[in-house]
Amino acid sequence: MPFHSGFVCIIGRPNAGKSTLLNTLVKQKLAIVSPKPQTTRNRILGIVNVPKQKGRSEGQIVLIDTPGVHKPDSSLGKKMMTEVHEALERCDLILLLVDAAKKPDPQDKFVHSLVKRSGTPVFLLLNKVDIIRGDKQKLLPLIDSFRASLDFKEVIPLSARTGDGVDVLLKEIINLLPSGPHHFPEDQVTDQPVRFMCAEVIREQLLFATNEEVPHATTVGIDQFEEKPRLTRIAATIYCEREGQKRILIGKQGQMLKKIGTAARLQIEKMLDHKKVFLELFVKVSPGWRNSRIFVEELDWRAQFNPLTILDSKS
Repeated sequence: MPFHSGFVCIIGRPNAGKSTLLNTLVKQKLAIVSPKPQTTRNRILGIVNVPKQKGRSEGQIVLIDTPGVHKPDSSLGKKMMTEVHEALERCDLILLLVDAAKKPDPQDKFVHSLVKRSGTPVFLLLNKVDIIRGDKQKLLPLIDSFRASLDFKEVIPLSARTGDGVDVLLKEIINLLPSGPHHFPEDQVTDQPVRFMCAEVIREQLLFATNEEVPHATTVGIDQFEEKPRLTRIAATIYCEREGQKRILIGKQGQMLKKIGTAARLQIEKMLDHKKVFLELFVKVSPGWRNSRIFVEELDWRAQFNPLTILDSKS
């Protein structure tokens, strides 16, 4: 059987479980996850090498996790939707992920229109079936409502959290992808630099530790990343928009910042194979940064490091 490979875009509304699915398929945490909407702000690439099995070809799946589809109201929101459009532009397959525990919403039409315009084959993935009580036949009306506007190559119920249905998904993806070469070495799982992933880990802990507007008004920049044989030193700045947010992030006698830093450091050490990390955090007010196109563009690690883009890798 020939080797199959291609680029697969995961798309859906906020909190559908896209990043959880990416992590489950890659079997490694590449994307941060939180209960808050719009956790993912950038395209995140994950590489899955699929061995040959009975009834399934060997292949390499290059997954592209995308921010939740929404109608933007800021420069940050516009940048996030640009990430979605660029991921859709030249992928071989789209995975439209839907929260099966929720009823269809009028905003689903916005997602459908993006997918339909791409002209790319689409799988409908009904996520979170593990929390649906009773007979899965209840999914049929949901499937019918989605099929009314889109023609799907496959409809697959699954749970990104438990992994139920993931093997079926992998088989169907490989069977659909064209014959092609390895796009990345077999031992590579992502194209993200480690320092960007560290910034995301810090931001993840911000999302868990804070509420209301604070998590959405914050971002993280890495100021120093120094790797030594026994210790990695990281200095990072947490940017927020108002002095009141800064006070919340620092907390009484610095306790909130210490809590965020400790939790992030432990996660980073785990990511770096338990290598000791010294993490220093600072908080800075940058009024209206979400509406600053220049500030938002500078947050993109592709602009910072100028590596080959995903599309360059494919061409």
